Amino acid sequence: MENNTSNFNTDLVVGLDIGTTKIAAIVGRKNENGKIEIMGIGKAESLGVNRGVVVNIEQTVASIKAAISIAADKANVDIGEVIVGIAGQHIKSMQHRGMITRQSLDDEVSQKDVDQLIDNMHRLVMNPGEEVIHVIPQEYIIDNESGIKNPIGHSGIRLEGNFHIITGQVSAVKNIFKCVNRAGLEIVDLHLEPLASADAVLSDEEKEAGVVLVDIGGGTTDVAVFYDGIIRHTAVIPFGGNIVTDDIKEGCGIIKTQAEQLKVRFGSALAQENQENEIISIPGLAGRAPKEVSVKLLAQIIQARMEEILEFVSYEIKSSGYERKLSAGIVVTGGGSMLKHLQQLVMLTTGMDCRIGTPNSNLATADNELKNPLYATGVGLVMKGIEKYERDNKRNSNTNKVEIKEEEENTAIKTKETKKISNHSSKKIGSFFDTLITRAKDWMSDDIE
Repeated sequence: MENNTSNFNTDLVVGLDIGTTKIAAIVGRKNENGKIEIMGIGKAESLGVNRGVVVNIEQTVASIKAAISIAADKANVDIGEVIVGIAGQHIKSMQHRGMITRQSLDDEVSQKDVDQLIDNMHRLVMNPGEEVIHVIPQEYIIDNESGIKNPIGHSGIRLEGNFHIITGQVSAVKNIFKCVNRAGLEIVDLHLEPLASADAVLSDEEKEAGVVLVDIGGGTTDVAVFYDGIIRHTAVIPFGGNIVTDDIKEGCGIIKTQAEQLKVRFGSALAQENQENEIISIPGLAGRAPKEVSVKLLAQIIQARMEEILEFVSYEIKSSGYERKLSAGIVVTGGGSMLKHLQQLVMLTTGMDCRIGTPNSNLATADNELKNPLYATGVGLVMKGIEKYERDNKRNSNTNKVEIKEEEENTAIKTKETKKISNHSSKKIGSFFDTLITRAKDWMSDDIE
């Protein structure tokens, strides 16, 4: 990214959240206090995405351009690179163990060994049409010693690792790349959206204690289970806020635009919190009489669908095997989490503690717009991008240090060899002159005789 302002001296990162209902571009950087400072936000309606998958490339490209243009104007920068989020019902996850055999017991495990092990996981044979998106280390085992979180510096021959592997459809990934590239942008990195949202709304303490992130988007609901600070389970449920809107449309006999407005303005996830006599009047179509909708009926429609989604969430929590270890309960985020009384419904349905997750805890200054869980994924993508740049800079720095050290060692060896040659030559020259002097003395003695 080219920065047009002169008062920033750190790298700016752009997170691009390509969702079913909206496409959001967020420009941010890390300030001197380690907090994320948001410089600009751009949002556009997502017209070409359905349940997290691109279905119309031209419309998606237009929406991306619109969001990027707004964010670039607000931040006063030229945007060329982005960190992109991926989601959708094609996303799957699995557990896998990998192993490499090292050459020497004396040498310590290095970053190169760890990278080799992770690269092997990226080369796993997948089902036709699938590819590995993420390889997330959970723990390492060195010569049968398990429970090692960071193997670098340990000694051993056999290095193993347990990994959480996330896969997706090749065609879905390629379509995202195609849309972003056609919008004149380059993808620096691709991240699973629930992992990005988790960085934005979960604390380290929650991840340590055990927590479930439920990101309710327009087309899908993403689930991520954390325990002991490590991601343990991920899943994508193919239902989100849009299906609730469709239910309202069918149940109340109105058009989709009116259904969405009813959900946002008057919607509630608990029917018992509403009165029977609360009525909403909706303008009729083409001169027809207004239609009246009961607020309680509206809540009953919403509650029925949200309970179904939460049943899927409960199933995924049980499938993870960590159901009884999640002390921090459930954190709900995403646009769908803004429904009134959703927190109470989650607690009633799952029996677990619940809170609504917003990304403002990691931000330097959180205005009212950023306190919205709608932007959790976008802020998380910015955080992922900053982590990547810092990690790459550290690796480049370490590589340069190694190269400089090797160069110094080579120079020292060459200098030592040069000194040896020089000393050897001096000795040879000295010996040659001593021989000449001795012979000269002998000749002089012969002449005198």
